[in-house]
Amino acid sequence: MTERRAVTASLLIIGNEILSGRTQDANLAHIAKELNELGIRMREVRVVPDDEAEIVEALNALRASYDYVFTTGGIGPTHDDITSACVAKAFGLPFGRHPEAERRLRAYYPPEKLNEARLKMAETPQGAELIDNPVSVAPGFRVENVYVLPGVPSIMRAMFEGLRPSLRGGEPVRSRTVTVYAPEGEVARPLAEVHDRHPDVEIGSYPFMRQDRFGTSLVFRSTDEGRIASAVDEILAFAKGRGIEVEEIF
Repeated sequence: MTERRAVTASLLIIGNEILSGRTQDANLAHIAKELNELGIRMREVRVVPDDEAEIVEALNALRASYDYVFTTGGIGPTHDDITSACVAKAFGLPFGRHPEAERRLRAYYPPEKLNEARLKMAETPQGAELIDNPVSVAPGFRVENVYVLPGVPSIMRAMFEGLRPSLRGGEPVRSRTVTVYAPEGEVARPLAEVHDRHPDVEIGSYPFMRQDRFGTSLVFRSTDEGRIASAVDEILAFAKGRGIEVEEIF
């Protein structure tokens, strides 16, 4: 059977407020989890300020390297919301009001509340495909493999849910976690040996301390559940042979 090609994605988080620490990003984990379920592997995340040159440079690098690029932030009504214009510049496309986006905004806002700032949210690169916004109407958009989404988590999630069916992935990545009560250094060598025998299984180790006891969570990830099971069995055999307590397997 022919193995399906891995489908990859990247996320470009845009905003001075993220880099300054005033706002904590809440979108990465959600997008990565959703993509993983679709068989799309998040390979890179970048955070850039509200700076045209940096946004354009990052967009061009990411869209050339990955199947999907998602951006969050910078598509609101204020002066520093420049993401949409930067996408147009990155693709070398004219930039202006999208007729359907403008229609939606005019239908949503009373005339006395629809000002030029809000109409700015109808501006997209020419030919952009709109991404519906079921929360506050102002849409996101797609140009080729770049999906432009807002930074507000509740709105981003609602919009992502709508576009989710259109995303095409490869084999879903499965995972199992084994928690052992042993310091990371004690399991490092056998873990490396298991990985050498199972190079198609990603293995991560994450140390912790609970109630004054050292432990390590071992996460096994692969598109092949049988290979995961084999790697997990080897670690369990090692733990049993050393008398190491295993608390969780899921």
